[in-house]
This record gives sequence, C-alpha cells and structure tokens, in this order.
Amino acid sequence: MSGLKHFRIDFAICAAVLVLAFFYGGGAAVWLTAVLILLEIVFSFDNAAVNAKYLIRLNDFWQRMFLTVGVLVAVFGMRLVFPFIIVCTSGGISPVNALHLALEKGDPHTPGTYGYLLNEAHPSIAAFGGMFLLLLFLDFMFDQERELHWLTWIEKPLQRIGKLDMLSVVIGGILLLAASKFLAASDKVDTVLFSGLLGIVLYLAVGGLSSVMEGREEAKDSQLEEAASRGQQVLLAGKAALSMFFFLEVLDATFSFDGVIGAFAITPDPIVIMLGLGVGALFVRSMTIYLVRNGTLAEYKFLEHGAHWAIGALAIMLLLTIRFHLGEAVIGGIGIALIVAAWATSIQSNKNARAREGDDDATEGDDDAPEGDDEHDHTSTPAQNGATS
Repeated sequence: MSGLKHFRIDFAICAAVLVLAFFYGGGAAVWLTAVLILLEIVFSFDNAAVNAKYLIRLNDFWQRMFLTVGVLVAVFGMRLVFPFIIVCTSGGISPVNALHLALEKGDPHTPGTYGYLLNEAHPSIAAFGGMFLLLLFLDFMFDQERELHWLTWIEKPLQRIGKLDMLSVVIGGILLLAASKFLAASDKVDTVLFSGLLGIVLYLAVGGLSSVMEGREEAKDSQLEEAASRGQQVLLAGKAALSMFFFLEVLDATFSFDGVIGAFAITPDPIVIMLGLGVGALFVRSMTIYLVRNGTLAEYKFLEHGAHWAIGALAIMLLLTIRFHLGEAVIGGIGIALIVAAWATSIQSNKNARAREGDDDATEGDDDAPEGDDEHDHTSTPAQNGATS
C-alpha cells in the first residue's frame, strides 16, 4: 500500500482529467484519454528508469523541481506546444491557423490536416531524437570506469573499444550519414542531416555544460570532496544541479517524440492527446521519484543497463522510422522487454548472492566447530591431570 500512497496525487489528477475529458468530448474522449494514459505509462517505463539514474544525483529541492516545474514543461511544452511548433514550421502556417487545424480534428492521413503536417515532420524529429539517444547509449557502453556488466559478451568488448576518444560521436555521425543516404526520401536528406547534427550538438553541449558545472560546484565546496572521498553519495546543488535539470528535461523530451507522434494514430484531437499523455507523463515523473527514494536502482543492479539498452534500441528504431513504419507496440514492447529482462536478471543475481552468503556462513560454522572441540579437549586435560594427581 505504501507504493500506491506515493501515487495518490497522480490518481486524483487522473480522475479529474477523465471528468474534464467527459465534459469535453463525452464517453469517447474519456476512453481515448484513458488509453493514452496507459500507453504513455507503459511505453515510458524505460524513461523513468533512465531518469532515475541522473535524478538520484540531485538534492531534494531539485527533485521536487523535476516533479513540479518539470511536469509543466513535459505536459504543456512537449505534449501541446511542441506539436504546434512542428506544425507551424513544417506547414509554413501561423499559430492561429495551426490552432484552427488542431480543433478541426482532421484525419492524419488527409493532406493539410494537423496530424498530417505533424507526420510529415517525423523524419526530422526521428533524426534529432535518434542521435541524442544514440550518443547517450554509446557513452554508457564506452564508459571506462564502469565495473558492472549485464550482457558481458557484448558490453566488455564495447568498453574496450571505447578507449578511443570521441568514438560515440564518430559512430553517431556514420549512422546519421547512412540514415540520410538509405532511409530518408530524396527531398528529406538535408532535413535529416541537419536535424541529426542538431541532436549531436545539443547532446554534446548539454552534457559538456553539465560536466563543467558539476566540476566547479565540487571544487567550490570542500564538503562535497570530503564526502566523495569517503565514498558517500554526492548530491548536486546550485549551478551543477541546474545544468543536470536541463539535461534531464532534454532527455525526457527525446523520449517523448515517439509518443507524441504515435498518439495521432489513436486520435487526431490535440486536446485529448495533451490530457492523456500529460497525465501519463505525471505518472512517469512520480515513478522516477519512487525509483530514487526506494533505492530501486541499487537493489536491482542491472536495471540501469536494461534501461540504456532500451535507449539504444529506441534510437535505432527512431532512425528506422524515417523510412519504415514501426507500430507503438513494437517500439514500446522492445523497450519493456529489455527492462523486464534486466529486472529479472537482477532478482536472480540477488538470489544467487544470498545463496553464496548462506553457503559461506555454513562453511564458517563447520570450520568453527572442530576448533571449539579442540579447545574443550585442551582445557579439560589439565583438570583431569590435576584430579589424577
């Protein structure tokens, strides 16, 4: 029950949103909103697992900022404003006309409608998000300080070749060129190249800024250095936390691309999409906080690895969607499968570790028993000798 209490505010907001959906569009709007909420939660679990890895480094204040201000950015920024910007840019229309198109609820397969214009912009969105997520995945795999491996047969070789400086950027650039050459339509090549390059630049800029700010903050505060030397968790604050907060927002946005686009396959109504995906995003944020507060990443040690493999898979699938249609079930299903596999492997590993500890304790107990008998025999001998004498 304690786990459900953590989400009580989310359930209350969910109920209020479903009531609002009923007054907006009747029972059909309620049903579509509920479907979108469930889809966002299920397909974004990998997002929560990855966000938790970075959120655990922030103090309580910035965790609350992620859950409050960050939710506003996720709901209104990515689920409402972002589609309008894409439609205005790709369709060359004004925001007022974009709003009229959105409220018309036209078929996304009909040229000129809101959903159609958004789908037309998908190659650029896929290239941008694919490159950002790909670099995040590769940098994790190439990390030379990482000692724990999940899929050892592939993670260790990747870590060895990761000694080459900037290899993730090189691989990302090669895949971007291949995607623009073989996946993009002839009139979308320049768009895919530009968007993918923008994703690479943004990842390097935000990641670099985060590292610089973090280094300055640690150097400025000797207590952080002392805590780090004792092996304690160093929680970021100040400018370092602010830069990490921005990184989390960009990361969350890249995870949202496929969900926002895919939602138009369920309904062309942007209001219903914002309501459904917005509540789903709120649940995902709370799920992230829950993973951090309960130490789930530490308890299930391979969960972080599974989340990053899900990121890598999503990056490749986003690039493939430049040319091929991959349903939400495929995109979300693969990510969930990787997360569940990592979770199950972690449970089995914990069981094996406890079993080994039990065997070690039993062995130590067996080793102690003969020593106790020897001592008893040794101490009783003088008494027996004294009695005999």
